[in-house]
Amino acid sequence: MENITSLNSPHIERVKALIGSRGKKNRELENAFIAEGIQAVREALNPKLVEGLAVKRVYVTESGMSKIASSVDSAVLDKHEVILVSDQVMSAMADSESPQGIIALCSTKTLKLQDLWQSKPKKIAFFWQIQDPGNAGTVIRSADAAGFDAVVFSNESVDVFNPKTVRATVGSLWHIPVVSDVDINEFITGAIENGVSLFALTGDGKESFDSTFVSNISSKPSAWIFGNEARGLPDLPSQISTVAIPMKGFAESLNVASAAAIVLHSVGLSL
Repeated sequence: MENITSLNSPHIERVKALIGSRGKKNRELENAFIAEGIQAVREALNPKLVEGLAVKRVYVTESGMSKIASSVDSAVLDKHEVILVSDQVMSAMADSESPQGIIALCSTKTLKLQDLWQSKPKKIAFFWQIQDPGNAGTVIRSADAAGFDAVVFSNESVDVFNPKTVRATVGSLWHIPVVSDVDINEFITGAIENGVSLFALTGDGKESFDSTFVSNISSKPSAWIFGNEARGLPDLPSQISTVAIPMKGFAESLNVASAAAIVLHSVGLSL
């Protein structure tokens, strides 16, 4: 097993290039991204998807190796290139302030919208121009927990492979298909053509998102559209039903990640 102790190692530059200020461009050029932390790397090594985001290389400290070895079969680790690094090298590589001693270099797999429709999904979450990487990762995790079939992000949304987004998914990126850079009108057209009912969450929605409403729509394939954190949603065609979450308190609205968690959980568990 290769052992890296030098802070001048080109491996550090390779990893930092994928998470730095030019990270998005470099990730696109190399079709690669970084997964950091025990849980993310564990799920990357044992993906639930048939075709997932493959691990290309693992960098790990001695303490990180002992942690991952307790949750990942040695036969799985043996299939990958594993490089031992010092704590100092790990700190230089890592994006987080308190690294857990393990980083995986993964290859990206770009799913297309037509691939999604071919899989005949029953429950889809669509996010329009979501900007915060933490929110993006959280909604992927919520959709995974609720048993949704896919998450779709519009064009001009945060990069799904942003290290903060990947970290916020806590491994769910390897559990549920994610489609990025999708035009909202193309998505709406595809949903209608494939017999998927469309619902948009808005503050002034015509329908109240209560148990009766969820029960009435739960048997049909559906797609749920959520808006930008600050601007909400653009003008939508009349075929889309607008829905509002009822609130008893004085709050005027909910953060998109909080609102999505409520909707995805209720819809997902109604099946």
